[in-house]
Amino acid sequence: MTTWLRTRTRLRLPITLSVVLMALNVTLMICWIVLLARQTGWGALIIGVVVFAVILLGLSFYLVLIIKEVRLNQRQANFVDSVTHELKSPIASLKLYLETLEMRSVTDEQRNRFYHVMGEELDRLDHLISQLLEVGRLDAIGEQSEPEDIPLETMLHKCGAAACAHHKREEQATITYDVQPAVIHARPLVVETVFRNLMDNAIKYAGDPPAVEVQVRVTDRGRVATRISDNGHGVPPELRKRIFGMFYRAGSELTRRQKGTGLGLYIVNTLVRQMKGRVSVHGRTNQTGSVFEVDLPGRKGNGEL
Repeated sequence: MTTWLRTRTRLRLPITLSVVLMALNVTLMICWIVLLARQTGWGALIIGVVVFAVILLGLSFYLVLIIKEVRLNQRQANFVDSVTHELKSPIASLKLYLETLEMRSVTDEQRNRFYHVMGEELDRLDHLISQLLEVGRLDAIGEQSEPEDIPLETMLHKCGAAACAHHKREEQATITYDVQPAVIHARPLVVETVFRNLMDNAIKYAGDPPAVEVQVRVTDRGRVATRISDNGHGVPPELRKRIFGMFYRAGSELTRRQKGTGLGLYIVNTLVRQMKGRVSVHGRTNQTGSVFEVDLPGRKGNGEL
C-alpha cells in the first residue's frame, strides 16, 4: 500500500503540471485565433495555430517521457528491493546455521541437514549473481564459442532437468515433451540461457503440483516454434508486453510471494532478438496458465529446410 501511494505521489506532480500547461496552451491558442481572426489575415492565423499545435505536441511528449521515467525509477527501486532481499536471505540463513554449528554440538543427522540447506542457499546466491552478471554482458554471452547446429530436443531436456533440479522437482512428473526434431544454428550458451530461464519461470509460476508442457513445431518458412506452457495463474493481457522490460515485476516487493529480480525475461527477450527471433506470451485455451512462445530460425532435424 505504501509503495502504491508513493508511486501515485510521484506521478501526480508531472501529470498535474503537464495538464495545466496544456490547458494554458489551449486557452492561449483560442485567444490567439479569436484575436487574429478579428484583426489580421489568415497567414498569421495559420502560423499561430501551427506554433501552438507544436507546443501542445511537445508538452504531450514531455508528459509521456516523464511518466516513463517515473515508472522506470519505480521498477529500479523494486529491483533494488528484490536483489537486497535475495542477497540478505541466504546470507542470514548461512550465518544462522554456522553460528549453530559453532555454539553447540549437533548430531550427525542434524549436521548433514544443515550442510544440505547451506548448499541450497549457496546455489541460490550463485544463481542470482550469475543472472546479474548475464545482464551486464548480454552482448558477450557465448562469444567464446562459434555458432553450431544444436539439436533442440537435447537442449530442452538439458534445460528442463536443470530447472527441475533447481526447484527440487522430478522431471518426468513435472515436464511433458512433445518435440518435433529440429535444429537451431546458434551459440549453445545463448540457447541454453534462453530456455533455462523460461523453464525455470514455468516451474516457478506453475500451480501445485507444477505441470509444464514443452512443444516444438517446425514451420515451412524455416522457423522453429517452441511453446512452454504452465498451469499457473497466467499473465494478464495488459502485462504481456511489459514483463519483458528490464527490472519489471508485477506488484510490490512488499507483497510479492515469488522470489526473483525481474531480469530473467529481459535476458530472454534480448538474446532471442540477437538470434533474429521473437518471444511472446499468451493465455492457454480453456485452461489457466501461460504459454511462452519462442520463434527462431531453424530447420527440421533430418536436415531438410
